[in-house]
Amino acid sequence: MNRKTVFLILFLSVAFLSGCYSQKELTDLAIISALGIDKNENGRYVVTFQIVNPGNVAGGQQVSGGAQGPPITAFSVTGDNLVEISRKATTRLSRKMYYAHANLLVISEKLAKTEGILKLIDAFDRDPEFRNTASIVISRDVKAADFVKTLTPIDKIPSNKVIKTLKFSEQRWGRILDVNLQDVMKSLISPGKGLALSGFRLFGDRPLGKTIQNLQQTNPMVTIRADGLAVFKDGKLVDWIEGKNAGGTLWILNKIKATDVDILWKKEKDAISYQVTRQQTKVSASMKKGVPVMLVDVRAEGGIGAVKVPVNLNSPNVILAVERALEKEIQKEIQGAVQHAQKDKSDIFGFGEVVHRTDPAAWKKLKHDWNDATFPKVKVKVKVDAFVRRSGLRNKPFLSNFEK
Repeated sequence: MNRKTVFLILFLSVAFLSGCYSQKELTDLAIISALGIDKNENGRYVVTFQIVNPGNVAGGQQVSGGAQGPPITAFSVTGDNLVEISRKATTRLSRKMYYAHANLLVISEKLAKTEGILKLIDAFDRDPEFRNTASIVISRDVKAADFVKTLTPIDKIPSNKVIKTLKFSEQRWGRILDVNLQDVMKSLISPGKGLALSGFRLFGDRPLGKTIQNLQQTNPMVTIRADGLAVFKDGKLVDWIEGKNAGGTLWILNKIKATDVDILWKKEKDAISYQVTRQQTKVSASMKKGVPVMLVDVRAEGGIGAVKVPVNLNSPNVILAVERALEKEIQKEIQGAVQHAQKDKSDIFGFGEVVHRTDPAAWKKLKHDWNDATFPKVKVKVKVDAFVRRSGLRNKPFLSNFEK
């Protein structure tokens, strides 16, 4: 092949190269980081948009007087459906609304209770620009609009603060769930698994949280905190799970990456703190007289985090006794979570899916009224194996020096 032929091929191939027909200039985009959804007294949706101010986030822009402006802009639009609201919102902006970076969806507790979230999910699932990995949370005792408009220190973009709180609380605390849009859709269409979402509250003087002064205090006037798990049934919020019951829920869901378990020792409450570093939960099912029996098998490993009483951790018998006490405490958390969910008649653990995999024929008979009739009567057996792998830097507690 001579040189002229090569040049001719290269020249003709240019015609088949794609251009930048869909390019988007940053200066033409309004980058949406979060959405808050409420419903007003007239039954219309109110969507609050949290939009990033790129210059202020980078620290490059200053407003008059030398003070930096807020990192976000937030405004609310009212309409009969989410598509109408999205179009209507363009009258408020000089830029094209860009949803590809929207990583948080906030739904008000009132809306989740009265109408539910089924009607909301379709619009987000249908839009190719909206990411299905966006996390969904419930705003407790406050409008989603107030939640989305609140400024947060450290993480300048409030949606990032919530996302990180979800992530690290699930990893380190073990009582919060990070659930995204894809997970929600799977739970809603499955008759064998209910839905649980994390709740968040605003603490402090709520109106001040929307002002720049909230970022200029060493102790912010308003803070956003994760608080409890919202239990859904048929797409509507029916109850909240909190405290150890929330922890028991994550034990069953095999979501515990790290957490603390405190046990009673020598009549001293919370005398020994056990730090879980590794956990595995397996859920299986068997049928007895037409009723499923679930087995929750938990294996936990960790170390001693702190002690409040003298205890000889060099003794194998003492370690064994600690492990047995830990097993009872974890069992108690799991059983408390099961009882709570059965009272709500919402299988947030996915027991129905396990029954389906174990005995498809039996599931065909049970699935139609699983949550209302069968799940509340399901017997759940809990088996826990807890192991103390390490005791920190000392086996003999410092308190032993003061033991009489």
